[in-house]
Amino acid sequence: MAKRDYYEVLGVSRDASEDEIKKAYRRLARKYHPDVNKSEGAEELFKEINEAYAVLSDAERRAQYDQFGHAAFEGGGGPGGFGDFGFGFEDLGDIFSDFFFGGAFGSRAAQRPRRGADIHYDMTISFEEAAFGLETKVEVPRTVICERCHGNKAEPGTPIKNCPECHGTGQMRYVQTTPFGQMATTRTCTRCGGEGKVYETACRECQGAGTVRRTSRFEVKIPAGIADGQYVRLAGKGEAGYRGGPPGDLLIMVRVRPHEFFRREGSNVLCEVPISFVQAALGDEIEVPTLDGSEKVRVPEGTQTGKVIRLRGKGIPDVRGYGRGDQLVTLRVVTPTKLNARQKELLREFAKESGDEVQEQTKSFFERMKDAWR
Repeated sequence: MAKRDYYEVLGVSRDASEDEIKKAYRRLARKYHPDVNKSEGAEELFKEINEAYAVLSDAERRAQYDQFGHAAFEGGGGPGGFGDFGFGFEDLGDIFSDFFFGGAFGSRAAQRPRRGADIHYDMTISFEEAAFGLETKVEVPRTVICERCHGNKAEPGTPIKNCPECHGTGQMRYVQTTPFGQMATTRTCTRCGGEGKVYETACRECQGAGTVRRTSRFEVKIPAGIADGQYVRLAGKGEAGYRGGPPGDLLIMVRVRPHEFFRREGSNVLCEVPISFVQAALGDEIEVPTLDGSEKVRVPEGTQTGKVIRLRGKGIPDVRGYGRGDQLVTLRVVTPTKLNARQKELLREFAKESGDEVQEQTKSFFERMKDAWR
């Protein structure tokens, strides 16, 4: 059977770059590797892909192939022949490590201790609690090492022995014949899961899992000044580790409920306080709510709406302990909406004294509409 064109095998053009050839090979090798693809013909196609890549990835051999085609490598074994391919198994290790699900790379990884997963927990607190901090407790369901078997999965007092399948190594070695000779791969033992040990009787508490689900109760200290969306980390309070690895962490995301009066901007607290026209014109002393209680504030005579008064040190404490921010009080002058006759008369006199001419509306809405149409 005639060999297919190597460029056709890899699905690249004849002027493809070295990087394009390598990417095409990686993609096809992942798809048709015998450990991954069990369909009929996949192994032969995988060999063909390897052969094509061995030629096109080498600049000298590619030049020979471009000039003479497959004839450049006929007669195998000698210099320039097929048997002289220096395939580059460092690249193979890098490429196959991503998909050798049972390969040597996976076996070694499976045997190493692994850290447990982190647990994410959301906690909602009030604006004041975020400002000054609090100490509370949380209950979290998580996986912990079984107390009965201490994680070895066997019922206490029953034997644990080397796996008869892998003889205690945790790995099974397989040898495949390829165009380049024999290729040895190592897979995780399916019987012991790579641990090298098996038990006769499973622990009755964890049913041979080595871990159990429990609800744990932890004390949590929320620092003063924490902001919405920040985390508090409890190290080692997450899921149990694997094969003696450390447990993960408990990550508590803090959510702060909005306040009806205050807003936060960095370490400052913002609020708005309404004052009357008279207070704004003549000045006054008013009480303003703060996180520490009411605070007396002097409103200067002739205050305009939007004026900001700063209360030093009445803001949010710095979460790292570097003092506190300020409270910024914005004054809003409120115009009265319902005036009695006496109040209107006094305002007219005020306007007259001020030299202002006020054109009051004495006609009804419908009368003004008629005038507009005329």
